[in-house]
Amino acid sequence: MRATYIYGAGDVRVITAPDPKLIESTDAVVRITRACVCGSDLHPFHSMPADADARPIGHEFIGVVEELGKDVATLKVGDFVIAPFAYSDGTCEFCLEGLQTSCIHGGYWGNGGITGGQAEAVRVPFADGTLVKVPGTVDESQYAGLLTLSDVYATGWHAAYKARIAPGQTVTVIGDGAVGLLAVLSAKQMGAERIILMGRHKARTDLGIHFGATDVVAERGEEGIALVRELTGGSGSHAVLEAVGFMPAYEQALGVVRAGGVISRVGVPQYENAPVGRGSLFGKNVGLVGGVAPARAYIEQLLPAVLDGTVNPGLVFDQTVKLEQTPDGYTAMDERTALKVMVDPT
Repeated sequence: MRATYIYGAGDVRVITAPDPKLIESTDAVVRITRACVCGSDLHPFHSMPADADARPIGHEFIGVVEELGKDVATLKVGDFVIAPFAYSDGTCEFCLEGLQTSCIHGGYWGNGGITGGQAEAVRVPFADGTLVKVPGTVDESQYAGLLTLSDVYATGWHAAYKARIAPGQTVTVIGDGAVGLLAVLSAKQMGAERIILMGRHKARTDLGIHFGATDVVAERGEEGIALVRELTGGSGSHAVLEAVGFMPAYEQALGVVRAGGVISRVGVPQYENAPVGRGSLFGKNVGLVGGVAPARAYIEQLLPAVLDGTVNPGLVFDQTVKLEQTPDGYTAMDERTALKVMVDPT
């Protein structure tokens, strides 16, 4: 089959790789109908050493079950499924608590001998625990929305959920990437009264307004903080959803959160140490939450509204490439000529 591998910073290639095969009796093989490039895929695209071993890449995909191990009980060949960005057994103590990204036996696509999602097919460990079957007949027009449930919509929802957003609150979202925009949508769904989106790319912030943002602040740093403070009467936001992962974004979050508020981080941190002491969090009774989103815990909850068109998170996709053009998709996202790139391996 054809699959995407990364060989080092800036070096993404589509190569011929072995076809996935069932190994364990709990496995499935899924033929991928759509995948995509994630903002977090750009981290190794920027920094992976050139002499590192090439590895498969991609962790968001939807598709059709092609083969099943004999012990898979909840799926059948031909089912259309959503794969969350981490696989999990569904039975360990953490899975049962809705924290599948901490599954004792789980892991991530593209690691440990598991194919990446930017490919024609993939072997899925723990198929019963990992895959979510989509009911009914799936139309190609629904692919984009369903694909967001694999990661970015679920991650935006996680940011809002961990912040315990309540009706009437003011929320600031930092970052106008796909996760940030879908955090706006999630905050709106949870009843936030005012949603301030901090982003500076007009096409993206316009989409943010469509999703529910009431205000846009393009400025960064101290100037941006001052503007958010002005919009909130000097008090700051009840919740700040940080969807970037770099230190300046965290510093902005510290600057705009109100006393007694909460910062929810879902941007993968590209730093090790962040202020949490008296002058930053402790003195103002500010909570710090977030983390790797257990997408599997949210997919079934979010799926009905995507299927009936109540919400359209698939609008974050603004470019589609064939599998062989996946390296171009990385370049487009890296250069910010695309918000989020869908990959069509069919």
